[in-house]
Amino acid sequence: MRRVHVLGSTGSIGRQALDVAERRRDRLVVAGLAAGSDLDGLCAQARTFRPRGLALERAADPGAARRRLSEAAPDAEVWVGGGAAATLVRALDADVVVNGIVGAAGLAASLATLERGARLALANKETLVIGGPLVRAALARGGELIPVDSEHSAALQCLAGRPAHEVARLVVTASGGALRNHPDWRSARPDEVLAHPVWAMGARITVDSATLFNKGLELIEAVALFDLPWERVGAVLHPQAIVHALVTFTDGSTLVQVAPPDMRLPIQLALSWPEHWDEVVTPIDPRALAGLTFDELPAGRHPAFEVAVAAGRRGGTAPCVLNAVDETAVQAYLDGHIPLGRVPELLSEVLEEHTVEPVASFEQLVEVDRWARARTREIGLAPWS
Repeated sequence: MRRVHVLGSTGSIGRQALDVAERRRDRLVVAGLAAGSDLDGLCAQARTFRPRGLALERAADPGAARRRLSEAAPDAEVWVGGGAAATLVRALDADVVVNGIVGAAGLAASLATLERGARLALANKETLVIGGPLVRAALARGGELIPVDSEHSAALQCLAGRPAHEVARLVVTASGGALRNHPDWRSARPDEVLAHPVWAMGARITVDSATLFNKGLELIEAVALFDLPWERVGAVLHPQAIVHALVTFTDGSTLVQVAPPDMRLPIQLALSWPEHWDEVVTPIDPRALAGLTFDELPAGRHPAFEVAVAAGRRGGTAPCVLNAVDETAVQAYLDGHIPLGRVPELLSEVLEEHTVEPVASFEQLVEVDRWARARTREIGLAPWS
């Protein structure tokens, strides 16, 4: 039995991770649950799984939230307030921690997991985008990281432990999101953007998928995860979304990973790796491979992607600024304050003002993140007022 903490348990990744745990009760026991602010959802999950620990990051009434969680799981330890998820990880043993927290807030819990020497099943892109150097240092001291993103999970399977010097090229695929055929994506409404044709995800990542910003983040992650130079990673458009990654080796052979677009597969694999457990999704029929298409990303069509790649190449604190601006600007877009076309402009403008430094500490990243969010709001103050 593997003890599992699920962080971000009431979100998309968290709910699917608990679905996997429910199906694999012979192999998995849910030891801890952490949510952002969905108290009702967390209480319902606590009653179902009876974990040993519960954490809630934000509550209008912390005392009342603590009482409700204790009633839902009487034997559980309960933490409420900022940093509660990381506290749960530090306090209670687990074999695997699924980090499905959205945004920069997930970095602290990821570092806490690695410091405990547990396996980090990582669905929080920002952990590697923002804190790649800190994560690599933590991994050198112990712990293990298995990616949950479908593209990186696919690459992991294709690589099968082969060293970086044998890899000629690693390519991740992009469905193109909801706007791949939109005549004027810069003015697209939120309801258009959130209607993803393939994946069911949270609002922010769905917007990032539409602008292909998320694909830039995934390339930053791939460089950090697989120790590859930027010249050997790339992305292609693949609307069918059943090929998730392609790895070409130095001898000219290429391996691809094919699976339905269902996040339960990479989640289960992160829990079971290097084993493949019983079927969690219906396998692809070979006939479904007929007519697959792969196209280059057209230059100029996806400026958010291009800005993300440029920030990744610069390294240091640039990706931290990149992520903070995107989180802030995307929320402003979803709230109706700015058009979608303003998001990549803000990315470029704030990054231009930032003096990039090497990543030195978690506290440094917190301060850079704070500055970037504040500066994004200042630049956009007039249209947001």
